[in-house]
Amino acid sequence: MQKIIYFDNNATTPVHPEVFKAMEPFYKDEYGNASSLHAKGRVARHQVDDARHLIATLLGASDEDVIFTSGGTESDNIAIKGVVLANSAKGNHIITSRTEHPAVLSTCKFLEKNGCKVTYLGVDKYGMVSPVDVKKAITDKTVLITIMHANNETGTINPIKEIGQIAKENKIIFHTDTVQSFGKLNVDVNEMNIDLLSISAHKIHGPKGVGALYIRKGVKITPFSHGGHHERSLRAGTENVPGIVGFAKAVELITTNRDKKNKALSALRDRLHNGITKAIEDVYLNGHQTQRLPGTVNLSFKFIEGESIMLNLDMQGICVSTGSACTSGTLEPSHVLTAMGLAPEIAQGSIRFSLGDQNTAEEVDYCISILPEIVKRLRAMSPLKK
Repeated sequence: MQKIIYFDNNATTPVHPEVFKAMEPFYKDEYGNASSLHAKGRVARHQVDDARHLIATLLGASDEDVIFTSGGTESDNIAIKGVVLANSAKGNHIITSRTEHPAVLSTCKFLEKNGCKVTYLGVDKYGMVSPVDVKKAITDKTVLITIMHANNETGTINPIKEIGQIAKENKIIFHTDTVQSFGKLNVDVNEMNIDLLSISAHKIHGPKGVGALYIRKGVKITPFSHGGHHERSLRAGTENVPGIVGFAKAVELITTNRDKKNKALSALRDRLHNGITKAIEDVYLNGHQTQRLPGTVNLSFKFIEGESIMLNLDMQGICVSTGSACTSGTLEPSHVLTAMGLAPEIAQGSIRFSLGDQNTAEEVDYCISILPEIVKRLRAMSPLKK
């Protein structure tokens, strides 16, 4: 059976064996509802509280400022819709960027259809948002600024601390989606002037279906799901105890020796990037050379479509993507790459390689060895190659 090489860790990650082991008892013997007052419920509540404390501590936050959700998308929705609804008396203007994850962009477009004004900021050629542009976009009706920390397609890291300071000086609530950066980069909500922050477990070798939202004390949020008084009455529904336990274990594992692991992952990423560009002509890096996630490299291959490369690599046992997994059903070029100024035909030729701790130099070298022939064959058939 052909070995599968997985280079799509920005879409999701394999669950770490220790995460799976930590979760298993809470599907079997420790099945209590965390809201129940009996012994089984108290065991579950203790685990949820411990997980909340671990995540809050990593963020530099208080335990009561972290609520559990079903993932990054729900966290983004609660943050953005909740702030806008709760602060409608102040204004109806939101500032975001054109390169945000669909969970943010789609939420903003929904609110736009329902009376809100949204400013979609452009980015530079590296996909980075300018704090100067954020400041210029502020009006007396601005209630929320939402800018992601690290981009899911290019890995480019935005100047969140500076943007957060601008929001703070203007008394505007600041939300950031840190789904790609949480656990991998240092994120301190006080140092970075963050009021709301979204995270997800399945990007850090935790389970799918669980995430969290940090909400600074004093920030008004209107809940949009109603039922019980779970999670400070902001997210009704029985807590996903096994998922939350797995989330905590994943956080513990990814933050152990993080600097050492990031250095190794960056070296592996650069090995892949340099190997491909040396072996193949007309290949361009999308995103910042240095200010990006340690495992992400997004490349455009001129004259051919990224989807064809992806499918050919898949036949050779290598999993990559052409961009965000949440937009994979569309034939349109990446909204992130076009916002960066890439021509549609160049953007269509992009591949995202996102590496993880489980990847090896041997896997990278195998990819480098087979990719030139794939590209050569596809370019020979391309009407764009003259």
